[in-house]
Amino acid sequence: MKTSLTWREKISYGIADMGFNFYWTNIATFLLIFYTDVFGISAAAAASMVFAIKIVNAFTDPLIGALADRTNTRFGKFRPYLIWVPLPLAGAAFLTYTTPDLSEGGKIAWAYGTYLLMMVCYTCINIPYNALSGVLSADPQERSTVNGLRFIFAFAGGTLVTAATPALVRWLGHGDDKLGWQLTMLAWGTLASALFVTTFLNTRERVAPVPTQRSNVWQDIGDLSRNRPWVALFFLALIIMITITLRTTSAAYYFKYVVGRPELMQGFVPAYMMSAAAGAALTPVLTRFIDKRKLMMILMSITAVLSLAFFFVGKEQVTLMFALQIATGLVLGPKSPLAFSMYADTADYNEWRTGRRATAMTFAAATFSQKLGTAVAVAVIGWLFTRLGYVANVAQSAGSQAGIVWLMSLIPAAFALCAVAVMYFYNLDNAMLARIQADLAARKTHLETD
Repeated sequence: MKTSLTWREKISYGIADMGFNFYWTNIATFLLIFYTDVFGISAAAAASMVFAIKIVNAFTDPLIGALADRTNTRFGKFRPYLIWVPLPLAGAAFLTYTTPDLSEGGKIAWAYGTYLLMMVCYTCINIPYNALSGVLSADPQERSTVNGLRFIFAFAGGTLVTAATPALVRWLGHGDDKLGWQLTMLAWGTLASALFVTTFLNTRERVAPVPTQRSNVWQDIGDLSRNRPWVALFFLALIIMITITLRTTSAAYYFKYVVGRPELMQGFVPAYMMSAAAGAALTPVLTRFIDKRKLMMILMSITAVLSLAFFFVGKEQVTLMFALQIATGLVLGPKSPLAFSMYADTADYNEWRTGRRATAMTFAAATFSQKLGTAVAVAVIGWLFTRLGYVANVAQSAGSQAGIVWLMSLIPAAFALCAVAVMYFYNLDNAMLARIQADLAARKTHLETD
């Protein structure tokens, strides 16, 4: 049965993603340069550490998904994690951005331990939150609306973080960047915790597995491996995350070492976030007229063209840089809500095909691929920087500057084209989704009358 959600519930669900971006955007935009330029770890060591932790953390996603699917409380399966985990996550972030006076090896060990702790805590709350979007309503269009609104808040949070974090570091640290980063992450963690609790208080889980369902983790994983549209989304998420992370992480280096104006970062990433929020707001409108699969292919094709165009921008053409950044955000804005509504659709497809539902596992395995994509992107950056002779806080060689430009343009363009190719294998169109929803509703009615 289709459920129309109130705006209060939609907004309450969406604001939590602003909280997640208080962490995620800081990690994606500032963590690597924090490690290299503040904590004092080499680029190769920092990139290797981030890659290793992303790989390890990626494998925790299915475990958390399986646990969430099997959680049963009077508050539901997924909502309780929004009040169980926020404080541990805030504490772990505080430790991650703490810089004890240690040897090089000690610093690396500290970075490994604290970053892993933060990412595991993040996973423990983010996976259930993602799954929650799939059980608020069974209506695919409502899911598009909810996820579109969610990512408006997500991009707003990212905008706030990228615009305010450098200033907060200076203000809270009073010239001491190490103290500034520590207190800044404590502030973001406190705000995020309040948003997570608000989501818990104002949402409701409605779509539940069949009461007689019996399955194990390996069966859930096996179901996903045979779920063709989910497999396509798995590789899509991997490729898109590589594309986005390459540009986002490289931007700080680009403005510091290529353009020579690091202060532009405070406007560059927010420009992307604000335009992406506008794009996300258009998602429910676009999906009314364009099939999700076709829309995703169009978006990633345009992304490839815009990324390629960035290669030809001169370091003095700041206006053009920002114009391309805004256009890229507008185009990629619908990508995230579109993808997450598609994940929920594949959970329905899995239930329709097998008679079993594993919503959290569906989203967990999807974020698994996103983290792999982030790990690959960071590894590419670290490898390229090492090969081209990057040295922190000094003028870069011509080769190093060229590598930074490639990471902002040619390499993301190539990955965006790969994303277009992957979508040829996604086979859930609007007609198929309507059939699936009708069949699932009929099955539920049959069970209720037996």
